[in-house]
Amino acid sequence: MIDDPFERTRAMFDLPKGVVYLDGNSLGAMPKSARERVRRELDECWGRELIRAWNTAGWIDLPSRVGDRIGALVGARKGSVIAGDSTSINLFKALTAALELAQPRKVILSDSGNFPTDLYVAEGVCRLLGRGHQLKLVDPEAAESALDERVAVLMLTEVDYRTGRRHDMRLLTGKAKACGAVTIWDLAHSAGAFPVDLAGCDVDFAVGCGYKYLNGGPGAPAFVYVRPDLQARVAPALSGWMGHAAPFAFEPSYRPGQGVERLRVGTPPVLSMAALDAAMDVFDGVDMLVLWERSIALSEDFIRRIEADCPELQLASPRDPARRGSQVSFRFAEGYAAMQALIARGVIGDFRAPDVMRFGFTPLYIGFTEVETAAGALIEIVRRGLWDRPEHHARNKVT
Repeated sequence: MIDDPFERTRAMFDLPKGVVYLDGNSLGAMPKSARERVRRELDECWGRELIRAWNTAGWIDLPSRVGDRIGALVGARKGSVIAGDSTSINLFKALTAALELAQPRKVILSDSGNFPTDLYVAEGVCRLLGRGHQLKLVDPEAAESALDERVAVLMLTEVDYRTGRRHDMRLLTGKAKACGAVTIWDLAHSAGAFPVDLAGCDVDFAVGCGYKYLNGGPGAPAFVYVRPDLQARVAPALSGWMGHAAPFAFEPSYRPGQGVERLRVGTPPVLSMAALDAAMDVFDGVDMLVLWERSIALSEDFIRRIEADCPELQLASPRDPARRGSQVSFRFAEGYAAMQALIARGVIGDFRAPDVMRFGFTPLYIGFTEVETAAGALIEIVRRGLWDRPEHHARNKVT
């Protein structure tokens, strides 16, 4: 019998019995270690050490320690990733810094498939700076041809949140460099899902969240990456006391800290940071290439089953697995109701307007048995019209 490299990791998660969880691309499952770690931080650190725990439990250094652990998964050198804040706040930091580096250029180039919050942040930065910056959106396939000497920053999300379409980071970063543009990559659907090589691709800035494939829990801290040789040139527009060179000197004027530490802002959320730190234990000993290969095998099996027996659904993701992330999306006119019916059956995915049903394949806790169960349930629901019930049409705030 061939050993399953993910038998160990599946045992590390606490999933409800009878549930097939295909939504790790939106919120990762809970590692058992996260519960124990948060309990320890509550009882043994906060409960007993009180404020002393900033030193005795190492709370003050959590952002850099967790940042380095995330960095190891995304091909970043030690000392180039810091954990904390949200993806949106980290994007604001990175984008304002990138625009300063790219002066006098004014164009932020992104694509129409980018996650809306990234575009909202860019629009807000343009208004805030008031120096004539503009956000230019093109079709995802046109990003490469739109790069020219007017572009200040290329700002892209590597994996499209709706379809799972994956940009070629190496190619586009190289083209941007050749044009003199600064690069920012959003890794929200990349980190922990497949191998990423920020240093090898010569990326300037990157951001990402901790609650999807990194399994850090709802609202887990995000992270920001700055290329090591750029760090001394970054002057944070959002300059908080934890990013100061000497926070507890309480100087009246800001002096940026060393390296990526200057991207820190306020007091780190210790309990959620500890949960994310514990979640990173799952990746110890995991070969990201092996994980990616298994993810492809699972998603290909799912696609084959759906297309063979459920022609009502249309594949929205790229057919070539090398061109998508660790998710598969199908279009269906009644996708919302069908997803609610599926969730009621214990198979959890999610929905994105107007008609996209999304399924994430996380080999850390999902195997071929779960794929077979999920595909069978979805096929039955669609072919028998089981989605067409009042309770499945009722819209929730979170879809």
